[in-house]
Amino acid sequence: EIASEHPYRRVLARVRAAHGARAYPGSPLIAASLLRPTDTIHLAERHPAEFAALAEAMLPYPALVYPVDGFAKAHELTPPTPRRGLMLVDHHCHLDFPDFDADRDEMLSRARARGIGGLITINTRVRRFAAVQAIAAAHPRLEGFVLGTNDLAKELGAAHTPGREPLLASLGMTLLAARAEGLVCVDGVHNTLQDDAGLRAVCTQGRDMGFDGKTLIHPAQIAITNEVFAPAPAELDLARAQVAAFGAAEARGEGVAVVDGRIVENLHVATARRLLARAAAIAALASAGAAPEERKP
Repeated sequence: EIASEHPYRRVLARVRAAHGARAYPGSPLIAASLLRPTDTIHLAERHPAEFAALAEAMLPYPALVYPVDGFAKAHELTPPTPRRGLMLVDHHCHLDFPDFDADRDEMLSRARARGIGGLITINTRVRRFAAVQAIAAAHPRLEGFVLGTNDLAKELGAAHTPGREPLLASLGMTLLAARAEGLVCVDGVHNTLQDDAGLRAVCTQGRDMGFDGKTLIHPAQIAITNEVFAPAPAELDLARAQVAAFGAAEARGEGVAVVDGRIVENLHVATARRLLARAAAIAALASAGAAPEERKP
């Protein structure tokens, strides 16, 4: 169940109030509903009937709708002036595939010139693990990996088990490749809807392995996933205590501290600071996602 204060819940309520209890908003309507007063959204749709429907749906919003190819319009609009804004491209990017071998470097250079801040590539093929890591090492604009666990299971001939034992080696190898280059690594989907216990279990497993988050197949999975991957209050308290204790130890000229009977060294402090940074980022996102009247000045 999605929390009542979640931005998606507010959008869904507004859409159903206007269009009926069974209405379900598409991504353009969700994005348009979350615009701030100073924002504008640009949308492209080539199919005439879909363009007409999209243009009508966007009439109440500060939206510009174009009957053109979305990729061409993206090139036309980038880089923006002034250089600020957000472009979301659902490109299902498999940068490791041989299709890109001839012009991968050129394509990434063009993306960088157009102001693309980062790319996330999907890892789905057993034979492409080495290629994925090589691309990560060669292209600093690559931000991270996403696991295509369904495709990996198909390639391996592996069963989908509750504990994902057949996939653990692949999950670990992808994490190693990501961390070797300092990249984000996002776990694959949980296929079963209305399975809160199963979702919580695989989220906990992914978090404990070191994944930064999880891809989802339905908004109903958001709340549990965020709950599991967000640092718990006790974890944050321990992290703050470790940072403070180690700082005090350094001030005394010592290289080791003790918190709750356990030794705290540089590596523990680095982990603690990373946890605190994640909590701060989550708090910032939550504040940004609040309705305008709920935002703090």
